Order: sequence, then C-alpha cells, then structure tokens
Amino acid sequence: MPRVYPHPTPDDVSLAKVLFALSDPNRLAMVRLLATGASVNSIDLAPDMPKSTLTHHTGTLRKAGITTTRPEGRNCWITLRRDLLDTKFPGLLDTILRQVPDT
Repeated sequence: MPRVYPHPTPDDVSLAKVLFALSDPNRLAMVRLLATGASVNSIDLAPDMPKSTLTHHTGTLRKAGITTTRPEGRNCWITLRRDLLDTKFPGLLDTILRQVPDT
C-alpha cells in the first residue's frame, strides 16, 4: 500500500504554526532550498542529517502547511506551498527569506 501524507487544508494553516515551523534554522534552510521552485527529494534537503531528524523536520513543515510531500517509490518529493503561503500571509515568506541566515 502506498504511503499517504496528510496535508492541512488552506483554512487549517495558521500563522502561529507557520512561524513556529520556520523558527528552526534547519527547517528554514530547507525552505530556502525549496524556494528555488523545484521539488526536492527529502534526502537532498539535508543529506548529513540523520533520517529520523530529517523526517521530523519535513513532517513539521508539512503539518504547518508550508510544504507538500509526494511519495514516489522509496523517495519523497517535497514542494513549497508558495501560492498558499503568499495568499494567506502576503509578503511573509519573502520577508523571512530575505533575512540573512544566522552563521
């Protein structure tokens, strides 16, 4: 049976959940990569991260409504829900992504 990942509806995406998910530097780095517009294999989001940690972070982004996850064989393709975020919270994502990452 294929894996199914639940995604929140647009009405269920809240500013608090989005801001919480983006407050972690690892997840923010993943969103920066996804903001290029392409779907990314989950493993390529953080190749040096343990799989369990990667799964936690990608799940947090998905449950907050920031990303979609599409399983394909052994891979999971992650895509930024840019249109949804820009519609619900105009300018938020661009403002966050313009910030210089902490070093």
